[in-house]
Amino acid sequence: MNIPQWHTIPTLVLEQIFDFLDSRDRRNAANCCWAWRQHFFQRRYFRNFRFHIDVAQDDQLSFFHHSMSNLAKELVIVFDFHNVFHIQKIRGLLYKAARCDNIRALRFQTNNVGLVAPGNTHSELLVAIEQCFVEPLKMFLSRKNQPCQTLDLGAIEALTYYGHDFLKAMAKPQELLQLTLASIKYDPNHYPILELDTTLLQKCASLQVLSLDYDTLSDELLHTIQVLPLRKLLIVVHGLDRDEHAGVSDAAWANFSMHFTNIELVLTLVYAYEAVELLVSRIVGDHMPVTHIRILFCEFMSHEAVDGMSIANSDTLRSIYYIDSGNNRGHSNYLSNIRGQDAFVMLAWRCKQLEEIVVHGHPMDPHNLLGIARLRSRQLRRVEVSQINWPNGEPQYAFNDEMYKLLGQRWTLLKYDQLPAALGDGPVYCEERDKFVYELLRRDLTL
Repeated sequence: MNIPQWHTIPTLVLEQIFDFLDSRDRRNAANCCWAWRQHFFQRRYFRNFRFHIDVAQDDQLSFFHHSMSNLAKELVIVFDFHNVFHIQKIRGLLYKAARCDNIRALRFQTNNVGLVAPGNTHSELLVAIEQCFVEPLKMFLSRKNQPCQTLDLGAIEALTYYGHDFLKAMAKPQELLQLTLASIKYDPNHYPILELDTTLLQKCASLQVLSLDYDTLSDELLHTIQVLPLRKLLIVVHGLDRDEHAGVSDAAWANFSMHFTNIELVLTLVYAYEAVELLVSRIVGDHMPVTHIRILFCEFMSHEAVDGMSIANSDTLRSIYYIDSGNNRGHSNYLSNIRGQDAFVMLAWRCKQLEEIVVHGHPMDPHNLLGIARLRSRQLRRVEVSQINWPNGEPQYAFNDEMYKLLGQRWTLLKYDQLPAALGDGPVYCEERDKFVYELLRRDLTL
């Protein structure tokens, strides 16, 4: 009896077998033998394939160089910006990506996003950044065949300062679909401001998703990007300095709103200790069409901020996150004004499109939560809190029963052991907070 030699099956027959299989079965079949595995690595089986590569894993680096570099359409590079060995590996990896026309999207992912303090701008570390990141990135962006469609700098402050250079290096900016230049600052109160030539953005004729730091915005830039087919604009606020940045006028936002009637505008405050108190008067004004607001680790619960947003954006606001660590002690200004009106209840009443409320690090009143659920039970997709001020003697089960009756699984009361490390009640490291902020920024970029 002859035993079939699977590795001797003719190539044409093997192609027909693989073509009949779905992607999961095809991967399983590739484990049959070396010949089948080699046949598996063809571009037609890896259309729109995203490859995550952890620079710390040498086997992944080797696998990418030998098998995946000519197949992946999107490359996500995960690394530690504080690790010298990782930085050295990045350079070769980026030069390899620059020579692979199939890679159309490039994303960075690291926890240590705030790498260099502004006072260190001439340090040896920045020289290494230019050699290991900036130069190979320029080479990647200067390709004319199969040009870059997505450039995500991973909110890394040191890289975003080269945003102008990256835009200038693009051979075909009209092919770019997503550009993320927003960052998480090493020091949110003292940092250089990126200046962009607005004509470079104007050339990105297909751009749909754009993220920027608030300090980069101007009336001229808002006017310029109105020629773009933007579907989502993400703005990150850190500090406010009138001497360095004049802000954006109400008239400019009014024109922007008239042009982009369906755009998603995500406004995110990150460690913005001063800006949160001036959110409406200095940033939002009367015409900024905010659809999603994120107030992250600002250590202050401002009634004026939430109340002002609900008035200024009653027609547009869909989602609000107000998040601090569980050990935050800056919530003495609880969310009620002198008339005893809860800001979130008023927000739910005013904002007809409201779908999502997430509050951590600040206590909520159970009666107000019930009021919110009753007002918007039909359209709310998510209500999530982790702290409740329970009145003495009132049964908690009655509250929980009614909340579940109104919202079902859309209502979540998280316990401390269910919270991410950044929101815990104990000591929280800056890296944990940065990681939480970055993951939220990354999710908000998704269309």
